[in-house]
This record gives sequence, C-alpha cells and structure tokens, in this order.
Amino acid sequence: MVLLVIDVQKGITDERLYNYQEFIENTARLIQTARANDVEVIYVQHDDGPGSGFSAGDEDYEIADQVAPIGKERIFTKTVNSCFGNPDFVSYLQQTGTRELMIVGLQTNFCIDATVKSAFDRGYKVIVPAGCNSTFDNDYMNAETTYRYYNEMMWPKRFADCVAVKEAEQLLREK
Repeated sequence: MVLLVIDVQKGITDERLYNYQEFIENTARLIQTARANDVEVIYVQHDDGPGSGFSAGDEDYEIADQVAPIGKERIFTKTVNSCFGNPDFVSYLQQTGTRELMIVGLQTNFCIDATVKSAFDRGYKVIVPAGCNSTFDNDYMNAETTYRYYNEMMWPKRFADCVAVKEAEQLLREK
C-alpha cells in the first residue's frame, strides 16, 4: 500500500476548503501513521505551467507546510487531473508492485476524482479516508455538497472503499 497525497499545495490549501481544519488534521495524522508504519508516502503536485502562478518555482505551487514531505519521500508532478497522466508515476507503481492506493488531498471533484477512477480502471484497490479530501464552492454546488456527492454516493461500492479515518489508520498499521 502507498499513501498518495495529491495537490495539497499552498495556493489552494486554506480556509476556503470544506472542513479545512478537519481535512488538514486528518491528512497529517494519516501521513504520520504511514511513516510510523513504514508505509510509503508519495506526493503529487499539480503544475499549471510557467507564468500561471501555480508552477515549479512559485510559492503557491509548494506543498503545504502542515503535510510537507520529509527526507527522501517521492514527489511527482502532473499537468492533468489524474496522477496516472504522469508516466513516471505509473512506472514507479509498476516497478514497486504497488496494488493498493490510499488517496488523500485536493480537490475532491477534480484531481481526486480523476485519480480514484483512473486507479480503479487500472485494477488498483483504492481507499479514500473520510475527511481527507476537500474542495471549494463552485457555481453549481457548495463544497459540502460536492464532497458528499463523491464520498458518499459516487465512489463507495463502485470505485473505492470509503472508510473512516480510524479504519484508515488501522489499515496503515496492518501493512
């Protein structure tokens, strides 16, 4: 199993997120649990390209301090919603024999959804811990409705095992 931390970057990690404090605390807790149990933590950053303000070298592009990588934890970059759009990421998972992904991060309705479904389509077991992904209000749904739509209706029993944080912690301890 790998704990995959997607797009928790400074430019979008703030109080505008649904349940911001719970999201940060839960995500940080799972990262610590993974590290304590020798479960690899992999980070992915979204890059919108030079001049966008959200690209390598920009402050907003950097991983949020509360969940920042340590040591030699792997960091991959992507330019599309799904992490599977980066061939180096795909190759790494194949080389390491990874078959289970616990997915946390931002944003629920963009990169998390795309990665959950891409992983499922490729035969990975996908685990999504409650309160460990989030998003913003949009023109069609507020952030809470968006979060609930994916975590309570779209993913469970279809694309992912959506579990409580305590259950996710236990799964990390058992690996």
